Amino acid sequence: QKIFKAGDTNQDGQLDFEEFMQYLKDHEKKMKLAFKSLDKNNDGKIEASEVVQSLKILGISISEKQAEKILQSIDADGTMTVDWNEWRDHFMFNPATDIEEIIRYWKHSTVLDIGDSLTVPDEFTEEEKKTGQWWKQLLAGGVAGAVSRTGTAPLDRLKVMMQVHGSKSNKMNIASGFKQMLKEGGVRSLWRGNGVNVVKIAPETAIKFWAYEQYKKILTKDDGKLGTVERFVSGSLAGATAQTSIYPMEVLKTRLAVGKTGQYSGMFDCAKKILKREGVKAFYKGYVPNILGIIPYAGIDLAVYELLKSTWLEHYASSSANPGVFVLLGCGTVSSTCGQLASYPLALIRTRMQAQASVEGAPQLNMVGLFQRIIAVEGIRGLYRGIAPNFMKVLPAVSISYVVYEKMKQNLGIA
Repeated sequence: QKIFKAGDTNQDGQLDFEEFMQYLKDHEKKMKLAFKSLDKNNDGKIEASEVVQSLKILGISISEKQAEKILQSIDADGTMTVDWNEWRDHFMFNPATDIEEIIRYWKHSTVLDIGDSLTVPDEFTEEEKKTGQWWKQLLAGGVAGAVSRTGTAPLDRLKVMMQVHGSKSNKMNIASGFKQMLKEGGVRSLWRGNGVNVVKIAPETAIKFWAYEQYKKILTKDDGKLGTVERFVSGSLAGATAQTSIYPMEVLKTRLAVGKTGQYSGMFDCAKKILKREGVKAFYKGYVPNILGIIPYAGIDLAVYELLKSTWLEHYASSSANPGVFVLLGCGTVSSTCGQLASYPLALIRTRMQAQASVEGAPQLNMVGLFQRIIAVEGIRGLYRGIAPNFMKVLPAVSISYVVYEKMKQNLGIA
């Protein structure tokens, strides 16, 4: 489709022989530039060390052995080097136009919205920024996140209920939790708090993207390139900036989720009542554990993703360096889940602090006090209450967000 679009210069919906030949000539020029950018010593051949060096400049670290695997997929004559003819034959019908696009097979996509979007934002190339593709991708990701969160909202509300009300004395499990929610408010109550959860996607994504670009500018090295550490720091700071900006909406989501039927008529009524009874400070309850949770989440998410990527390249990249969509989805899902697992106790403490004032008879504790109380009363297991429905929603959330994202990309013309 991309080849057809690029080649159809007269926009008549057909690709004639002249247009196809012109496309091949233009594409060959771009491939020549990409080849030259990889051929660092200008000897007309690409070696494994040059692949390692080029990917390092783009912020991706791979071993020489992994680079050899990539070369093997292109090397037709078994010399363990790639000359211009082999390069051209391999990429002639690949619509990628430069070396960055070629290695973006492995871009860590954050369209995998699992309800707690604290991952490092996606990066966009200069071309994507100029053509406006970046906002279309953000829009597609936002809509995918909204549909995904709505589809898994009952499990998300159950998780919050178990985090707040689950204890040794109140053994709320998945079945009893659903039964309790249905009995108290009917089927509609399963989506309580989802409105705020969906509304906050747009401002959070926009602020995170803007902040990420600013932090990248500050942390970029002298050679104009961004390393893995700088990318992680930029992403974590961008996540913290976005979370700080939309945090009152997080508090509203929790209060609505644990609220009883008729307690609040909507998010504005909830905000008004919190402000009247508890003041402005209430909108930042649980802020500290929330910000602290970003670092293990983003760090482990990135580290696990890089490990899985390296393992796949080392063991399975025999015929192509392109992993395919299911491998990427699998890597992204596992890495995000590991990130969540590491930061879950902080997420639980955050939710408890957000909900404390609305739970009758609950003492108003700070982060350390609440942590000590959970350990003393419920043990280590108490820090993981609600993790079962949290894990149950990962697979449907990823599947829904991916399918919707792809459909949105097609509709916006960026497929």
